[in-house]
Parts: sequence; C-alpha cells; structure tokens
Amino acid sequence: MKTALVHDWLTGWRGGERCLEAILPLFPDAPVYTLFHHPGSAKKEIESRPIVTSPLQRWPVPRSRYRWLLPFFPWAASRLDLDGFDLVLSISHCVAKGVIIPPGAIHVSYCLTPMRYAWDLGGEYWRGSRLPLPAAPGGALLRAWLRAWDRETSRRVTRFAAISRFVAARIRRVYGRESELIPPPVDCTRFVPDGRPESYFLIVSALQPYKRVADAVLAFRRLRLPLRIVGIGPERRRLEKLAGPETEFVGAVDEEALVKLYAGCRALVFAGVDDFGLAPVEAMACGRPVVALGRGGVLDTVIPLHGRNKKDATGVLYRGEGPGPLGEAIGRFIRNEDRFDPSVARRRALEFDLPRFQERMRSFLEAAIARRGDRC
Repeated sequence: MKTALVHDWLTGWRGGERCLEAILPLFPDAPVYTLFHHPGSAKKEIESRPIVTSPLQRWPVPRSRYRWLLPFFPWAASRLDLDGFDLVLSISHCVAKGVIIPPGAIHVSYCLTPMRYAWDLGGEYWRGSRLPLPAAPGGALLRAWLRAWDRETSRRVTRFAAISRFVAARIRRVYGRESELIPPPVDCTRFVPDGRPESYFLIVSALQPYKRVADAVLAFRRLRLPLRIVGIGPERRRLEKLAGPETEFVGAVDEEALVKLYAGCRALVFAGVDDFGLAPVEAMACGRPVVALGRGGVLDTVIPLHGRNKKDATGVLYRGEGPGPLGEAIGRFIRNEDRFDPSVARRRALEFDLPRFQERMRSFLEAAIARRGDRC
C-alpha cells in the first residue's frame, strides 16, 4: 500500500522522533509529512526521507518560537496534501492525527497523547511551553476551541494505538475510542550496563514545571545525597537556587555520556507524571533501578518492590507529590538496595526493545489493513 507518515513537527530529538525513527524501516519508501522541519534537527534516517512541510514552514517566525503559531496548527494539518495514499500512519501528540485522508484510505494514529495544549495539563503545561498567550480569558477560549477540534477530528482515524495504559484511558475519556497498546521502543543495543554504580542518584528530564524536578531537588537537599541532573529547560535557574551543594546540573549530554551516567547511578529518580517515560526504561536497560512517582506510564514499565514482586522488582514507586514522599521513597530504596538485581532490570527493559516494538507495530498495522472497513 502507498503509505505516508505524518509527524507533528521535526524541530528536535525527543520521544516522538524516536518512535518515527523506529517506524521508518517498516516503510522504506514512505515520505514524512510534518508542520515544520528544522533541517539537521533529526537523525539521518529521518533527514534522508522526502519531507513535506505545511504552509507554516514559510511563515517568518523564529525557529525557537514555532509554538506561537499554535492557533494555526489545525489549519496547517488540514493543508497537508495526502491525496493518492492508501495508508496514513500519524505519530501524534498535537495535530498530526487531524490530517484529512483520501476517501477509502486507512488512517492509523500512533497516539503519544491527545493534545496536551488542550487537555489534562492546562496552564501548567502552557507556562512550561512559554506560549505568549494569556491564561484567561483568551487562553481559555483557545483551549476550548482546540478541545472541540481535537475531539471532532478523532473521527477521521480508523484505528488508534496508544503508548501506555495511561494514554489509552485518556483516549477513551477524550475521544470515546478504544486503542491498541504499543509501548515506545528503547534500543537496548545502545543502552547497556557499564561497570559498577557510583554514589550519585540521577535525573534525566526536560527542566519544565510539569516534570516536578523541584520535588527531587528539595528532597535531595534535605537528604544531603549526591544528585546529578541531565537536561535543559526554562526551570534551570530556579532549580539551581533551590538546590543544595550535593546537586550537580549536567545540562545536555550526548548518548554515549548518557549511557555512562545511567550505568553509574545508584538509581534513576523520576518525580513527574509522564505519558510513558523513556528514561526509566533506559535506566533499566543499563541495569539500574528506578525511584518514581507511581502514576502515568511508569506503571507499565517499573515493577515495584512489594510482596511477591520482590525478586522481580526493578524499582520503588511512591504515592503523594512533593519532596516529602519522594524523600521517604529514597530512604526505602536505600534500605532495600541490595535486593535490586541489574540482570532483572535489564531483562525487564528488553520487553520494550526496538525489535519488540517493530513486531507489535507490524502486527497491528496488518490487522488494521485486514479489517479496513472496521473502526475501533
């Protein structure tokens, strides 16, 4: 079938772009359609494909401010010309799933989440995205319009796949649709154990308000334990003021350095609520356990330390937000640190390895094509 791949935008290297990279081998000849493309921002596997952009690509907006055009994103998605394609596969967290497909074509949406700008995270996410839009009343009106558009265009999708049970529940609540569970991939040939762990704990995260890195910074200041933070974002200056002397801000690192940091940490700390959360799986692939807030995608990946799970445990999950509950969870981890087996963590991560993802995606697409007249 003549296939087109649709991605919201190609402006950096994050989880969605990794999913797109993993899907490309399934469709060696498929072009990529997207709202924006900043050449050189993605890996060569993506950059080497024919990339078709929306009219917004030509608008005179600074590259770092493309989100300012959010009110025009739905229109731009509808302007992507997919005429002549039999299968459209969108990798969507914003508007890619709202493209208009030709009559008789199949549209499968690999949904990273329903549009965050419109739904659960609200003003907290908007502040982190630095959108120059008022919180109220203009922002509220725009969010209401985006919600209506997002729900209405979900009807254009033949079948949904979700990255986690957390996102599947959101798809069910927002769109009234069921979805297939296909967790995102981690290339376990890249993320591997490397030597013995050192004394520091590790955070790998964008430094945005909704990531709740401040909870960890305050908890580790009280605990006086070494913490290294990998990532960049608008929260860094504020976090540096909150941090104790034991906390080190590493900034952005390449993949080789990241693997060494994962392999050398006592545990990865994950204080936010993510739709999936690649960092915990990457840490486990490097043989390291995870201490995480027990909400969101980590419930699909981290096996918590309790009861019959003790031999298979890959981390400690805690309830309650804030530095207090996280500090208690760190203490619990330290008391049980010798129970975490690197080989068990590695084995768990292999369940999300790249070949497993491609196998699941291929099977799902074959089933969608075979039942092309059905909607789910």
